[in-house]
Amino acid sequence: MAEIQQNTLYLTTPGTYVTRDHLTLQVDVPVYPEDLPARERRKERATGARVVSIPIHHLESICNFGAATITAPALDLCWEHGVAVNYLSEFGHLQARLTGVADTSVTLRRTQFRAADDTARARDIARQCIAGKIQNGRNSLLRAARETSVPAEREELLVVTDTLAESVRGLPHLADLEALRGAEGRAANAYFSVFSRLLKQQRQDFAFGLRSRRPPRDRINCLLSFLYALVRHDCIAALTAAGLDPFVGFLHVDRPNRPSLALDLMEEFRPWLADRLAVTLINRQQLGRGDFAEREGGAVEFTENGRKAVIKAYQERKQESLQHPLLDQNLRVAQLPFVQARVLARHLRGDLADYMPLVPK
Repeated sequence: MAEIQQNTLYLTTPGTYVTRDHLTLQVDVPVYPEDLPARERRKERATGARVVSIPIHHLESICNFGAATITAPALDLCWEHGVAVNYLSEFGHLQARLTGVADTSVTLRRTQFRAADDTARARDIARQCIAGKIQNGRNSLLRAARETSVPAEREELLVVTDTLAESVRGLPHLADLEALRGAEGRAANAYFSVFSRLLKQQRQDFAFGLRSRRPPRDRINCLLSFLYALVRHDCIAALTAAGLDPFVGFLHVDRPNRPSLALDLMEEFRPWLADRLAVTLINRQQLGRGDFAEREGGAVEFTENGRKAVIKAYQERKQESLQHPLLDQNLRVAQLPFVQARVLARHLRGDLADYMPLVPK
């Protein structure tokens, strides 16, 4: 597949070849027999091809899920026009991001770096990120408790919402980052302990026990990890556009090739954007067991049609509108990471006393 969604080109078909033709990208997509397994899809096995021409000014970024070859002239065209090229694994793990020379604020980045090295400032920003994540997770569970018709499940959900409320109330009393990270981990474990109660359909096919990553060990973990990768991509783009360095964060520890600040920013988006969309896709039966395949060793991955369905649903969700509680404006979901990146930048510059995470009503 080579598909444009919201100015992002997603490359997921093995053997796709991207070249440059003046100010246009030429995307050569092989066509494979429908019954050919994903692991055997190589260009020499294709029965045909289709070519898509994309003017460079229509694009903001490219996401290559380990499937395509992008030629040097095509990359050069992307860099000239500020189109970021992201290389991800088939599970959505970011492996590399190629951009041109950043046209951003040096003073803002220096302020960001100083804040990251300041233990007290880093702790305060991390606390807000965690508070937003826990509160959004709690709101999702409260919603599920209201909607369930099973009294035992309602009680189970409400017990966890009380636990999460207590976690939020305890955050101001935690004096260091390690204590905050511990609190976040305990809250996440409590949240995921009842996550399966949000599913009203296909519970057997999407049985969920523990979060597992790299690789995911069941269908719902595969779905969650892929959605998190899409949210992370949008957070990286938002932070870069705001002039911040997505690799220098406050909550997440710095590691090579780890977009720590993007991971910080996406915490508040996980429950209400990624998790809720995953639940919707399962409950509406827009995804089923046929959209996943199991590899040797127990890893679970998407089929090409499954991945395409998730990308389509995610981009449709981003077109919906949401009231931003801080700005009191009705905004598209696609705009919200960019808004929050600017809120963080304003806090770092000293215009806002605290970073305010997004907690939709």
